[in-house]
Formats: sequence, C-alpha cells, structure tokens
Amino acid sequence: MIGFFGAVYSGTDTPMPTPSMTVDPNSVTPGPAGFAVIVVIVIAVALLIWDMNRRVRRVRYRDEVREELDAEDSARADAEAADAADAADGGAVDGGSGDENPPSEPSR
Repeated sequence: MIGFFGAVYSGTDTPMPTPSMTVDPNSVTPGPAGFAVIVVIVIAVALLIWDMNRRVRRVRYRDEVREELDAEDSARADAEAADAADAADGGAVDGGSGDENPPSEPSR
C-alpha cells in the first residue's frame, strides 16, 4: 500500500504553494474589548474561588463544632449512666458519687 502511494507521488516534483495573507492582521485581533472581557472573567473567577474557600472553611468549622458538641453529649450521657448505675447499686459509697458533707441537723 505504501509502495503504491510512493509511486503515485514520486513523479511530482512541484512544491506546494504557500497561502498568502488575505486578511488584515489588525482587524482580527481582540483589541481593548477582548482584553476587558478577559479581565472581567479573571476577576469573576478569582471572586468565585475566594467565596468557595470561605464556604468550605465555614462548613469545616461547623463540622468541628458539631463533633465537639457530640463528644460533650456522649460524655454527659456516660456520666448520667454511671450515676444511674450507682443509684441502682443501693447507694454504695465509692468515694466520689455522694455528697461530700452530709446535711447537718438544724440547731434548736
């Protein structure tokens, strides 16, 4: 196949013509209007990136606060469960669950 195309094109020794410029090069440049559009697009993209970073940061902070609140709630629930278990044991003294100072009798 390559031999066939080589045989067909081997007989032509004429160079290919180069196209000439038919359009004025100054009329096809974007000019100041194109520059202004590009500047507006760059500013819009920069503002969108800045806003997205702010929103992502806010979501991350909310997740961190939510995790801290969940940890505090679970610690509080564990403490309440331990207090309930101590109360179910019949009030056994373990050194830290009861009142430190028992109520004093009223003086007469």
